[in-house]
Amino acid sequence: MSVSSATATSISHSEKRTLLRFLGLYAFLALLILILGSTIYYKLQKDLMLQTKRLQLEEYSKELIDGLKLLHIYFDRYRTYPRNPLYRSAIYDADKIRIFSTLKHPKGAQLNKIIYTTDHVIHYIHVLDSYYLGAKYVVVEIDDDRKWMRQAWKNILFYGGALLALFMVAGALLVRLFLAPMRNAIRLLDRFIKDTTHELNTPVSAILSNIEMIDSRQLDHKEAKKIRRIEIAARTISHIYQDLTYLVLHHQVVSQDERTDISSLVKERVEYFKILAESKKIEIETDIQPGITLTVDPGKMARLVDNLLSNAIKYNRRKGEIFIRLRPGELLIQDSGIGMDEKQTGEVFKRYKRFDTSVGGFGIGLNIVAMIAQEYGFRVEIRSKAAKGSKVIVQWDA
Repeated sequence: MSVSSATATSISHSEKRTLLRFLGLYAFLALLILILGSTIYYKLQKDLMLQTKRLQLEEYSKELIDGLKLLHIYFDRYRTYPRNPLYRSAIYDADKIRIFSTLKHPKGAQLNKIIYTTDHVIHYIHVLDSYYLGAKYVVVEIDDDRKWMRQAWKNILFYGGALLALFMVAGALLVRLFLAPMRNAIRLLDRFIKDTTHELNTPVSAILSNIEMIDSRQLDHKEAKKIRRIEIAARTISHIYQDLTYLVLHHQVVSQDERTDISSLVKERVEYFKILAESKKIEIETDIQPGITLTVDPGKMARLVDNLLSNAIKYNRRKGEIFIRLRPGELLIQDSGIGMDEKQTGEVFKRYKRFDTSVGGFGIGLNIVAMIAQEYGFRVEIRSKAAKGSKVIVQWDA
């Protein structure tokens, strides 16, 4: 495989998050556009309907005005307000006071408009040039069958849904197109890391093996100091190699869980890191209760402890202190280092997240801790204050 399962999974999750975020924003904007377009379309359809009905209502108003004129002239003879089963009507004086009405709603009409629809009826207002029966405004009303509205909504839902689907497909294609360079860059970087770690294994193992065979008692002080520096550098590279290897292989390797003496394991890892601590003149104090056991993969538990110890050393001040306490169900590692603020504490488990680039590293240590803790159901809590140090507490069911 050109990319490991772990790397592929990481890329996949990152792509999915990016894709979902972009599509969410894209869908929101697309919906806004569709809502705006639908509103404009609906209003245009309503205006078109009203303009069509206006011609019909103008004819009705002319008929009503002719009836009013006739009634005005022959009022003593007829005294009957003109009516037609095709429409309802009303007349108002110049002060907009109703004179007579057969409208559905007693509240009357909006005389400042010409034509409008409300409450399933359409009103048309005609302003008279001549006053008949004292009327200044003539209102004609017909029922709105709302066929135009139902057709408009059908068109909005059908074409709007089709356009939304088209927008989403186009958005997905655009995201994948934009993500392609980033995806290729990440794959090249991960391939480089994988190949580099593979090439580092043999020389680093050889260096450490040969250093262990050197009897430092037979060397003078200067030579012993040089060998010690070489050992510190080799162990640092070895730790980085083991972390990178874990990231590459952890999805492919089945955990070999067994009853593990956690007390002995923590002591062993402390001894391993003492040489790195001594290079910064850091004192390590331990309070390890013996006989504590846990069913875990010893290799993974060692990785968890190693990364916590490595961080406690890496981010500690020179001549600082580290306190390690192990009790049934709890491991505590406390340092006197640079610490973090509350915002940083919430992001420390993210892969490649680094808050201090001056100390090196890839920002993968605490991500590995989080992965192992999640696998075994451990609870990891970090308490930290800037410039005052950090305290990491790992808890499990004893």
